[in-house]
Amino acid sequence: MGSRVRLDPAAVGASIGPLGRARMLPGAAYVDDGVLAWELEHLFGRDWLCAGRAGFVNKPGEQAAVAVGGTSVLLTRGTGGGLHVHANVCRHRAHELLRSGTRAHRGVVQCPYHAWSYELDGRLRVAPRFEGVESFEAAELGLVPVRHAEWGGWVFVDLSGEAGPFDDHLGDLATIAEPWTPERLVAGATRTYDVAANWKLVHENYHECYHCPVIHPELCRVSAPMSGENFAAPAGAWVGGVMDLVPGVATMSFTGESSAESLPGLDARQRRIVLYVGLGWNLLISAHPDYVLTHRITPVAPGRSAVECEWLFPPWVVARPGFDPSFAVDFWDLTNRQDWAAIESVQRGLASPAFVPGRFSPDESAVHQFIGHIAERYQTGCDT
Repeated sequence: MGSRVRLDPAAVGASIGPLGRARMLPGAAYVDDGVLAWELEHLFGRDWLCAGRAGFVNKPGEQAAVAVGGTSVLLTRGTGGGLHVHANVCRHRAHELLRSGTRAHRGVVQCPYHAWSYELDGRLRVAPRFEGVESFEAAELGLVPVRHAEWGGWVFVDLSGEAGPFDDHLGDLATIAEPWTPERLVAGATRTYDVAANWKLVHENYHECYHCPVIHPELCRVSAPMSGENFAAPAGAWVGGVMDLVPGVATMSFTGESSAESLPGLDARQRRIVLYVGLGWNLLISAHPDYVLTHRITPVAPGRSAVECEWLFPPWVVARPGFDPSFAVDFWDLTNRQDWAAIESVQRGLASPAFVPGRFSPDESAVHQFIGHIAERYQTGCDT
């Protein structure tokens, strides 16, 4: 049967229902160690997760250890150009092959503890001093492979190996996002944030602009906070919507001007909107007319999350002499920090004995969808 989630079933059930009557999740969902442990096992451990850009390892021999869910995986690019994904664990005595967040470039994967080494495709190459050891089968001691898929230039992993087909996870997002051609884009900038809030709060805040007039004056000058609409019933493991740019504005920046150019596949309508999507439990995709911004979220503790942001541009734009992505980076860095301050305050409020889950407003339909998916999963594991 597996572990149970320590939440009141009635409180969880109150988060499922029509918009206007459904409520926030109970406070324990955001502050309890046991709930996060359950999420890491049953959500992050059993569903598709984004492990970052495939371009982390672009050339043969390149290796990268990436935090994903409650663990890390090792990405390698083989000599034939193929991508390989393995658990970041040596088969000898479990030392990490690379420290999470670091990279290497060499012809083999070598454990820094006892120098066991592996081919880039995971086969055991050398186990020092094991020559002649009885019943030592090198063929059985390769790195543990991790099921993976690629879409839009991102790598997705299934840590359990038991998630449904990736195409079902992606659903119709592939068609919706296709004009932005994310698979052709490259990173022009990266920022990391340590946020003192639960991972779900990052999602919840992202999926509504009800708060924008209060805390995002800069954003409201370039995008009308009540504009656009959410997708009512997306097919796949995602929620999201679009917002309009203010007339005369080219993109999301302090001036509304861009130092890049419109992505070539967009039509007239798509050049006037920003697409906001949360795919699965850990990837937020904000597709602008001239760049794509992502937030990749890793839970660290019930009240702490690591967030990695990347700004993606066409490679010919990044290659221009003097290209400066700060028009996009500085705008969203400020917006991010405004959001982090808000949700860190929410995190503190959720720990208050006075907290009672509130109702979602009509402007929070995407938050309602996201929390509904979480609550339904909680229901399968609640103690009754």
